[in-house]
Amino acid sequence: MRVDVGMVRVEGGVLAELYSRHAGESLRLAYLLTGDGSLAEDLVQDAFVRLAGRLLHLRDPGGFQAYLRKTIVNLAKSHFRRRVVERRFIERQAEPRPIDAPDLSGREGMRRALMELPVRQRTAVVLRYYEDLSEAQTADVMRCRPSAVKSLVFRGMTTLRASLGEDR
Repeated sequence: MRVDVGMVRVEGGVLAELYSRHAGESLRLAYLLTGDGSLAEDLVQDAFVRLAGRLLHLRDPGGFQAYLRKTIVNLAKSHFRRRVVERRFIERQAEPRPIDAPDLSGREGMRRALMELPVRQRTAVVLRYYEDLSEAQTADVMRCRPSAVKSLVFRGMTTLRASLGEDR
């Protein structure tokens, strides 16, 4: 099936065109939120599947990216909520946790420090500094007040600085 989208003809229709336009940045956002490439791919795919049925109801086609970003953030939050429940169950089983050897590479150290932040702080930091959203845009995506975003970013950055040292 071929569909005209503006000036571009795309195989597969509007969803295929939107996927080709937004998948890369969506994958990056999901990876920064989760720290796991395959999980990020799953979240992006789930987000597009959820939005596929709602394409006809979009009032503003330019709003798709914001809607997609919110969907990815919500899917990541849901994933981490489920993961907390799974961890609690495992901890009740009294299995000793393996000790990870520290990785000294800067990028890996930053990823690990970011992954140690609470989910809301990590989300706020990623949206503000990696996605380059304003406080108002971040608050809209996270469904909270801009003052909460300021607080979350401040606490997250303070923790990151302490984890990584002031020079990074």
